[in-house]
Amino acid sequence: MTEKSNKEKFRTRIGGQAVIEGVMMRGIDSAAMACRLPNGQIDLEQWDIKGGKGLPWYRKTPFVRGIFNFIISMIDGYKCLTRSADKQMTDDDEEEMTKFEKWLDDKFGEKLMPVLTAISMIFGVVLAVGLFMYLPTLIMTGLTKLFGELPMLLKNSIEGLLKIAIFIGYTALTAKMPEIARTYEYHGAEHKTIACYEHGEELTPQNVKKHCRFHPRCGTSFIFLVLFISIFVNTVFHVTWSSRALRVLIKLALLPVVTGIAYEAIMFAGKHDNIITKIISAPGLWIQRITTSEPDESEIECAIAAMKAVIPKDGGSDKW
Repeated sequence: MTEKSNKEKFRTRIGGQAVIEGVMMRGIDSAAMACRLPNGQIDLEQWDIKGGKGLPWYRKTPFVRGIFNFIISMIDGYKCLTRSADKQMTDDDEEEMTKFEKWLDDKFGEKLMPVLTAISMIFGVVLAVGLFMYLPTLIMTGLTKLFGELPMLLKNSIEGLLKIAIFIGYTALTAKMPEIARTYEYHGAEHKTIACYEHGEELTPQNVKKHCRFHPRCGTSFIFLVLFISIFVNTVFHVTWSSRALRVLIKLALLPVVTGIAYEAIMFAGKHDNIITKIISAPGLWIQRITTSEPDESEIECAIAAMKAVIPKDGGSDKW
């Protein structure tokens, strides 16, 4: 790095996510999604979003905003995934619809995608609760029967480690799927492009390639923090072990507290660079070795297109 480029380094509030054959970037007051179409062209979609002073109080208040911003981000992210998948459809794909798919299309028409989206989101929530709340509690109940009653902190620590192990195992297994593996490449392109922008360099594929594919403000790091912080929150609030169902319900009720703390931690790590933020970011950055891969030039081009579309014209309102 030259002396000039060091002076130009900063941290941006622009974030994003990988989608199907593309990248979505979310800026201060606008968002954009760039996808590589089957014909090889890049399709760029842009839309306005509420940001800064336009946000309601519950999306700006520390420790309160975490759960609301997380839910909204999940909903928006899923919509982008759905739209990006639709962009990969060709006329041949539409002609090859099964009788059941044609029946659904005739029955629901334009309402079909919202219905399928709602069903998919409900299924995703149920799967997440089952994997990361019920299953670890079930395993711990069995271990307690085998080894007897354990101290509360130890039980919560073991349960938390089980959650983290399930999360890492799940991401590692999905990374073996070709479609997911390619999405992880776009995830790497997203991180590299943001890093290039934060270093004040021109957004070109050659410049983006030089940068690291890991970023402290990544959703992967956020999920790890949620799982880790839940160990201490469940201990402090003495979440009962008398009933598995009741324990899961209480943990769901405490999720806004856990998410609020994790959100502030990930925001702090995104703003600062010191020993505390390095400790906070280290586990998430390690897990990003699974959830990100080195992108090729065509994937980087999509990330650059989405990034350029959301960079504020005043050239400074996105800085921390």
